[in-house]
Amino acid sequence: MGDELAIAREWMKQKGWRPQPFQEAAWQVLSEGGEGIVNAPTGSGKTYSLLLPFLAKFAGKKSAPEGLRLIWITPIRALSKEIQLAATRVIKDLDLPVTVAIRTGDTTTEERNRQKKVVPNVLITTPESLHLMFCAKGMSKLFRNLELLVADEWHELLGTKRGVMLELAISRLKTISPSLQIWGISATIGNLDEAIQTLLGTDRCEQAQLIRSDIKKEIEVISVLPDAPERMPWAGHLGTNLLPQLLPVIHRSTSTLIFTNVRSQCEIWYRKLLEADDELAGVMAMHHGSISKEIRSWVEDALYEGRLKAVVCTSSLDLGVDFAPVETIVQIGGPKGIARFVQRAGRSGHRPNSKSEIYFLPTHSLELIEAAALRKAVEDNYLEDRTPLTLCFDVLVQYLVTLAVGDGFAADETLRELRTSFCFSTITETEWKWALAFTSSGGESLGSYNDYHRIQEIDGRYFVTSQRIARRHRLSVGAIVSDTMMSVRLNRGGLLGHIEESFISSLNIGDNFWFAGINLELTRVKELTAFTKKSNKPGGRSPAWLGGKLPLSSKMSDMLRYKMEEAAEQKEWSDIELKFIQPIIELQKERSHVPAKNELLIEKFQTEDGYHVVIYPFEGRFVHEGLAALFALRISRMYPITFSFAYNDYALELLSDQPIRIEDALGEGMLETENLERDVLQGVNSSELANRRFRDIAAIAGLVFKGFPGQPIKERHLQSSSQLIFQVFEDYDPHNLLLRQSYDEVIHHQLELPRMRKALERMSLQHIVIKTPEKPSPFAFPVMVDRLRDRMSSESLTERIQRMSIDWSGD
Repeated sequence: MGDELAIAREWMKQKGWRPQPFQEAAWQVLSEGGEGIVNAPTGSGKTYSLLLPFLAKFAGKKSAPEGLRLIWITPIRALSKEIQLAATRVIKDLDLPVTVAIRTGDTTTEERNRQKKVVPNVLITTPESLHLMFCAKGMSKLFRNLELLVADEWHELLGTKRGVMLELAISRLKTISPSLQIWGISATIGNLDEAIQTLLGTDRCEQAQLIRSDIKKEIEVISVLPDAPERMPWAGHLGTNLLPQLLPVIHRSTSTLIFTNVRSQCEIWYRKLLEADDELAGVMAMHHGSISKEIRSWVEDALYEGRLKAVVCTSSLDLGVDFAPVETIVQIGGPKGIARFVQRAGRSGHRPNSKSEIYFLPTHSLELIEAAALRKAVEDNYLEDRTPLTLCFDVLVQYLVTLAVGDGFAADETLRELRTSFCFSTITETEWKWALAFTSSGGESLGSYNDYHRIQEIDGRYFVTSQRIARRHRLSVGAIVSDTMMSVRLNRGGLLGHIEESFISSLNIGDNFWFAGINLELTRVKELTAFTKKSNKPGGRSPAWLGGKLPLSSKMSDMLRYKMEEAAEQKEWSDIELKFIQPIIELQKERSHVPAKNELLIEKFQTEDGYHVVIYPFEGRFVHEGLAALFALRISRMYPITFSFAYNDYALELLSDQPIRIEDALGEGMLETENLERDVLQGVNSSELANRRFRDIAAIAGLVFKGFPGQPIKERHLQSSSQLIFQVFEDYDPHNLLLRQSYDEVIHHQLELPRMRKALERMSLQHIVIKTPEKPSPFAFPVMVDRLRDRMSSESLTERIQRMSIDWSGD
């Protein structure tokens, strides 16, 4: 093994690189048969800490090793190509008899068939594609020589059902290949010990090694400031008005990545930038997950080769891809999480010891406080934890069918494997027997339907014997659930990408819309394909995708409260953003109050809309959604009153047609945590929320099927099917574990009940400051606008907001 490490060192020397201490440490542990996680900043060489020594051991060999030896798991398809390039570079330079291939959702049928005939030694893939390989007959033979599995950017999978899929796959691979080494790579995560336990499993985590880099990545946060702060800020108003300030940043950089949080923003910003500067035509591109593989690949190649001046993108370019020409990063709006911000910043200066620059462009002036908070968090390396998921029975049901479609499984052996995974380490015998019964016979309520008799026991092993069920299952493997996607094609041209059916259904033939940076006119719809032609019509909508809003993370909330207090109390500020927004802070002080960290601000005032109470926990929109429902319920128990409510990341608003007796409510225990779960579920119509969550659970568990190729099932029919099954479970199978899971997900993931409990505990200890401003304060204005946004068209909303801003911004 010493020779192999010497070869690795010599290869790096020839490249003009010097091995980092963490790379040397990882090489040594890997060579000794160890396992663990490599944690180092973006751009520091994490990939070669595991890939290089593994490949180097084949140096001098005349023939290729037999079968599959390394599986490299990536969370996004864009990263796969970069890993392949890195591996190919080493293989070519060292003249290794090693083959490498990619298998993702973009891989053609022809390429997949080629891989079956000639199995590559190194396979770069995703959790979904790995599970599809488990569906093949003879899968145990395919994996029996496997030596190493690497989960790249493990923090992106941890805490997701895709991560659970990988946990389950690893639990089986450890049985097939007992000497398999398991490693993870991660840059931005707080709970590394838990990350190791989740990846390696409960049976191996005690001996695992954490290899940490001592490289401290320097990140410079630069805010793009408007000419003057708005006196009454509101979300979305400022963003594109800052184009004159953004364009010089783009032009003086070699290449710039402009990150938006969601795909709809990406489409809008690309369009606005082209309208503002036609010189960007041909040297600017767009990249997000709904654009076709061909367009994405072209953008990645052009960026890598330095042919693009700018790319407007989403998280599709967050990870790992080494675009050396990228000099500058721009973040549009608050990233809502510290780790996400650090990850994106690392796309520039993507080399060890080089500085990263990231420009923060606010969508409203108050968001500049987030820029100051992010700078402080980066300095303190204050990163979020990724909480692992537990007992995801929808993923388990899918996994059991996957195993049964392939080589089949024995119940006792599979249960032992499951219990080595973090997700299912606590599964009981009763829960396991339920999963087997539900998958084989449909359980107590679906037993009359043959489609739910998916697996059968034959000679002590479970198999899928129906070819129809097996085919349906292969088409449904995965844990990413969205609205039914429709292909968007040019009448004379190729595939542009995919848009959710609900958006296409809202258009009429002849309507124009923007997608992939092109103004398109809808000409016809056939099955799940929207045919279009290029249009010169003015206007046109941009598509929206489900899940378009991200919540503020808990650690981001902590930093925001810290900087809010600093903005209010200090006279000299180290952050230019806090100095810039002082007119807003002073107006807030004049009309109301700026809360310190140990204070909870509550505002009461009346407008033509009614009686308002605005509360400022600064805990993120998901927690505020639950708190608004909770407070409304508890107040309504005191006296008859009805509410509407709104919420954003900073505050929540209760609105009624009669005065809200908030002082009495506080005295009656409005902030108490006793009976919290009961009250929250009652206040938010838990059954309806659980029903919505169940749509995804039903899809993952294979209870609803989206149709065969060329024979799609309409989205409304899919929703009706999942709603019907949910109601059947509610009425006739109340102990069904998928039903229980839907309520658990509402509580823990949508409403974030554990975080809500901590927030209430903190709020109950704070000094409560109640103010009654004559006019809404600058802090209240954004959440009031969000309430109006859900009720009015964009044109009438803008007119209304402008009038409100004029009326309320004066003294």
